[in-house]
Amino acid sequence: MQDRLRQALHQLNTPYAEIRLERRESTHLVYRGDQLVTVDSSIDYGGFTRALANSGGWGAMTFTGDADLRERVGDAIRLTEAIEAEPITLAPIEPITDRVCAELPIDFRAIPLSDKQALIASYNDLLMNCDPCIESTYVAYSDAFITTWYANTEGAFIYQERPLIDLQLAAVARDGETVQRGYQSLALACGYEAVLDRFDLARAAAQLAVEQLSAQVVPAGRYTVVLDPIMAGLFTHEAFGHLSEADFIAENPDARAMMTLGRQFGPRNLNIFDDGSVPRLRGSVAYDDEGMPAQKTWLMRDGVLVGRLHNRETAGQMNEAPTGNARATSYRHAPQVRMTNTAIAPSNGGSLHDLIKDVELGVYACDWAGGETLLEDFTFVAKHGYMIRHGELAEPLRSLTLTGNVFETLQNIDGIGSDFAWDESSGDCGKGDEGLPVCDGGPHLRVRDVLVGGA
Repeated sequence: MQDRLRQALHQLNTPYAEIRLERRESTHLVYRGDQLVTVDSSIDYGGFTRALANSGGWGAMTFTGDADLRERVGDAIRLTEAIEAEPITLAPIEPITDRVCAELPIDFRAIPLSDKQALIASYNDLLMNCDPCIESTYVAYSDAFITTWYANTEGAFIYQERPLIDLQLAAVARDGETVQRGYQSLALACGYEAVLDRFDLARAAAQLAVEQLSAQVVPAGRYTVVLDPIMAGLFTHEAFGHLSEADFIAENPDARAMMTLGRQFGPRNLNIFDDGSVPRLRGSVAYDDEGMPAQKTWLMRDGVLVGRLHNRETAGQMNEAPTGNARATSYRHAPQVRMTNTAIAPSNGGSLHDLIKDVELGVYACDWAGGETLLEDFTFVAKHGYMIRHGELAEPLRSLTLTGNVFETLQNIDGIGSDFAWDESSGDCGKGDEGLPVCDGGPHLRVRDVLVGGA
């Protein structure tokens, strides 16, 4: 394959061209209630190539299979003839030749479908029988083994294997007219071993559904809010991470004015990073889709904006270094600037107990259910939570919303825990129409004066 790709890219009439092939072998099974409703296995194989126009802009082509690779590159080059755009400068990187193979203690490709079905059936049975209030369930299992080959006219050739596995468990509980849902999931870049013996997740989903039947709706108002590590990660990703993607900054004058390097955004102990090199996380890759090695990029140090996320094009445009954040959802899409694993670093705030002990009235927000940002304003939804009264966790709360301004909220952070956790649950990052595996995390985080309401 290395010879085939290099031959396809040899002596072309273009300043730069690249080609990426991808093979995805996947399995998907779903239980709803006591019925197995989905058993799906598929193989998808195709490629993406693009060429840089002499006058500026890209010509790009997607295709299935791997036949006539040089002709596919030629098609992309011919498309550049119709382009009139500003010149593009790609930041230089070292062309790398490498082979990255997945090391799986238990390779899910070798597990029979019948065994996968039996495993999720056991989780489904536990959900169904955990409590008399539970009336329906949802259990889904997915795995994917992704193989990519990448080459460019600068001499790079990279072969990568990337496994993904995903387990989702949900229970719906009813008490009269009151219906509530509990949900837990696990999603990692590893082997079948990750989903074995996960009855703890099933029990947690069932218990949450039952607990939510008697939970209260938070009285709307402004509170000191403590975010658990999952919600702290969501805040980091949605409210700050997207603002740090350099293509967004380059295209948006308001973002350029806000995201000025050297600007003080938060307290001196606030540090935020993106790191695509962390083992087993869904956002991790050895190399991005332009052949740049994954790395740890500090976005904020001591409360000061110090970096942003780049592909080669935005790095060339801003005269900065690429960060390994050019990522494509599949061979059907061009790479964009995307986060990998984004987090707030732990500090000296101690444990959850330390952060709530002097809060007279507040809210503890747990686990994400969704979120969106509009430039500098955000609305996040927590699955559930607890009131904080006189320094202790009190009555459970149903789903709740947190609303505010990103930069005001960063300034209002007054406690960053010493603990840390990555959010290993399911969920992709959407940018445009593309969903992409990512991860986020952080310590417990305390924020003053947050507008909170029932979801």
